[in-house]
Amino acid sequence: MPAPHYKSLPVIVQQRGWRRWLPGLHTLLHYRLGWLPRDIAAGLVLTSMLVPVGIAYAEASGVAGIYGLYATIVPLLAYALFGPSRILVLGPDSALTAVILAVVLPLSGGDPLRAITLASMMAVVAGLTCIVAGLLRLGFVTELLSKPIRYGYMNGIALSVVISQTPKLLGFSIDSQGPVQDIWAIVGGVLDAQFNWASLAIGGGTLALILLLRRFKRLPGILIAVTLATLAVELLDLARHGASVLGELPQGLPGFTLPWLSGVDLSAVVLGGVAAALVAFADTSVLSRTYAARSGRHVDPNQEMVGLGAANLIGGFFQGFPISSSSSRTPVAEAAGAQTQMAGVVGALAVALLLVAAPNLMQHLPTSALAAVVIAAVIGLFEVRDLIRIYRVQQWEFWLSMACFAGVATFGAIPGIGIAVLLAVIEFLWDGWRPHYAVLGQVDGVRGFHDIQRHPEARLIPGLLLLRWDAPLFFANAEQFQQCVLQAITRSPTPVRRLVIAAEPVTSIDVTSADMLAELEQMLAEAGIELHFAEVKGPVKDKFRRFGLLRENREQRIQPTVGAAVDAYLADHGVDWQAENRVPGRAGHRD
Repeated sequence: MPAPHYKSLPVIVQQRGWRRWLPGLHTLLHYRLGWLPRDIAAGLVLTSMLVPVGIAYAEASGVAGIYGLYATIVPLLAYALFGPSRILVLGPDSALTAVILAVVLPLSGGDPLRAITLASMMAVVAGLTCIVAGLLRLGFVTELLSKPIRYGYMNGIALSVVISQTPKLLGFSIDSQGPVQDIWAIVGGVLDAQFNWASLAIGGGTLALILLLRRFKRLPGILIAVTLATLAVELLDLARHGASVLGELPQGLPGFTLPWLSGVDLSAVVLGGVAAALVAFADTSVLSRTYAARSGRHVDPNQEMVGLGAANLIGGFFQGFPISSSSSRTPVAEAAGAQTQMAGVVGALAVALLLVAAPNLMQHLPTSALAAVVIAAVIGLFEVRDLIRIYRVQQWEFWLSMACFAGVATFGAIPGIGIAVLLAVIEFLWDGWRPHYAVLGQVDGVRGFHDIQRHPEARLIPGLLLLRWDAPLFFANAEQFQQCVLQAITRSPTPVRRLVIAAEPVTSIDVTSADMLAELEQMLAEAGIELHFAEVKGPVKDKFRRFGLLRENREQRIQPTVGAAVDAYLADHGVDWQAENRVPGRAGHRD
């Protein structure tokens, strides 16, 4: 037998004290000089993507392009100190543009300063949400959203972003009123010939080139496409033909500001910030785990949440907006040889140098090309292939995903995430509300006791009903459990003298279910039926004691195994089971 390859498993390093909360400082103290040339090279390569993508996502989020660079510089520096991942790249992200735009667009009134203030407020809320959740060790919360629900939500977000960027790609504008209404507005604009041929040619060509160059992973496809688009606008003077361009960027670095606006709907800002935090951490946790596995290192999800929160919080005080990890820029850093977060620091400093020394370098950058960058990015958010697989193996989860997708596409990003969370809660409660249960019998030649629905030849013990409940017991299924027990008793082929609950799958009970068990025990006792349990887990038995279910020597009614419970029944009632004839198994339950 070959020896196990333990070296392939992630290395878990537990930090203590301040080192736990400042992993970047720990990395710096142990930084190897040999890493520096590769980190510098990777940072400079990364800059080629940070600039056009940052500007594009800022425009898509409803704020001026310069703030996309601000939201790149500061979060990268903050994450380098607080983030646990060695090479994860943070910054403006396509998955967040619809969430930010849903808040900024209706509340800013077209004022650029109000727009960035609102977006910065959202970043502060998102940052505080992530930090508090990380300190409370709630890094698991994003796992509550099932894969089909995540697919539905992200597909809806991707569609919303494509719809919002299509008018810019075509060279005209619309008053956004939601995804569905916006589609009709776009169709109307095209039919009325409102589009601009120059913008369409530049944007369409940029989009096609980016998608074409994706197959060449070592080429900076976005930089090449955006550079060619900028040169085309400048050399052919397409601005005179109606092609909209970025214009001059302010010179200098972001300054510290306290983002606050009075007289705005704070509930919308807070809800948007929390939604941005949830989406950002869901993306970041998946990407972080992926690259941690590649490098053979463990990343604490709670510290990841703190690092993401710190990047958002600090960025919000320097004219930034909500940011997340990047699934397009991180691979660039990895392919360029990044060893640590120093690559991100180099990239941030290079962007800052660009703003100080050459802010006008991008003044001829066409907005339709920026729209193409965003659309090319969100195309990667669409998930179709795995949804087809889900449709084949479990259709109800596919339609759950479609319902989530429809919610986002119809009502927008912020209500959409509320719908996603609501559907996740309903899915969880439904699974626990109507769990599988089984009446058990013995099958000749097979050890143990088995579901008689799957094994009709199983033998039942006269007077004994073995029932397995395959879920925790809690308020949502307590009544259902009682009904299933009574139904199984009435369908028993022989009068029941003892009911044994095979409780191995029961991982928890609450007050409601405990009270139900007490009522059930009394009801069964009045009918001459004893209630026993088998295979009760230690923590569940502790709750039995705390809820008063084990008073008056009732602990004798709990056997360690189902076999022991059967032996106890045979001994207590003097049943010679082996001499009994086989009894056909019948029970009403779902398989």
